[in-house]
Amino acid sequence: MANRTSAIVSLQTCPGHREPMQFKAAVRAVANLGLAGDQHARPNSPRQVLLMDEETLRQFDLPPGMVKENITTRGIELRTLKSGARLRLGDVLVEITKPCTPCGRMDEIREGLRRALEGQRGMLARVIQGGALHVGDLIEVL
Repeated sequence: MANRTSAIVSLQTCPGHREPMQFKAAVRAVANLGLAGDQHARPNSPRQVLLMDEETLRQFDLPPGMVKENITTRGIELRTLKSGARLRLGDVLVEITKPCTPCGRMDEIREGLRRALEGQRGMLARVIQGGALHVGDLIEVL
């Protein structure tokens, strides 16, 4: 689950299809939309935000943002969360919708990465309560 040191370690937005992720010190989360400036920000979408844990990225020798996540976390086992679980990230509230299925883009990063990341590519979420997100914000499982 989460511990006292669960926090956001990196924030990224995707400005457009196949464009590089843009790293941010802070970003605005908008209720029922996603992150401001992110191509995946869509009303009622189950994929408004992708969360990925730093610990899994390290296992695959990948830097934050490489698997196209919006929020890189530390100290929380994301894959143990069920659909409907809610997280407080600083002042923002998100609800987990489902695990993120690795797509073919993962094999563009490294051959075989798609298969290797099965069940480990992070969790998709929707924004319940918007607000500012900052690198270093604490994460609480509610």
